[in-house]
Amino acid sequence: MTQRCNWVSSEALAQYHDAEWGVPSRDDPHLFEMLVLEGAQAGLSWSTILNKRAGYRRAFAGFDIDKVARFTPKHVDTLVADESIVRHRGKIEAAIQNARAVQQIQAEHGSLANFVWSFVDDTPIQNEWESYKHAPASTDVSDALSKALKRYGCKFVGSTICYAFMQAVGMVNDHETTCMCRARCAALGKKVRKRKAD
Repeated sequence: MTQRCNWVSSEALAQYHDAEWGVPSRDDPHLFEMLVLEGAQAGLSWSTILNKRAGYRRAFAGFDIDKVARFTPKHVDTLVADESIVRHRGKIEAAIQNARAVQQIQAEHGSLANFVWSFVDDTPIQNEWESYKHAPASTDVSDALSKALKRYGCKFVGSTICYAFMQAVGMVNDHETTCMCRARCAALGKKVRKRKAD
């Protein structure tokens, strides 16, 4: 039997867990997407967000940061009526505000990736949890990332949301020690470190 982290309870979650969760990502549109989706998840299940992911990609222009940054109040009104996403005005406005903040981060740091990965010294944190329930909800690093994003004007980026983001984009490897994906994510993290040293 294939061993996965114990939070995987559906086919959609299995697909996301196997292909994406914990894989180090340095792609700005993907990082922005995960920041928006993790913020949208607040108070909801991750399954709900995954089921609406295609809707989010369509509604938010494929997470093109510059396009989302140009969204107007009229866009917000349209999105609040869009059943393919979470129709929460505050979360929708936050996504647009965050796109503008990310533009500023890119201007100052070269990329969103450079900025967020600097919080882990460009190297994924490798944890060793026998069970995912031992993983923290937040850490000192997610606290620091949350504060830094808020300084740029980001919303829905509390420390718990930031830690979930860090797990999702591979800044931290929280796959359980028995999980089939743990070693692969760890190896991908090592490759990054070697490349930086060249």
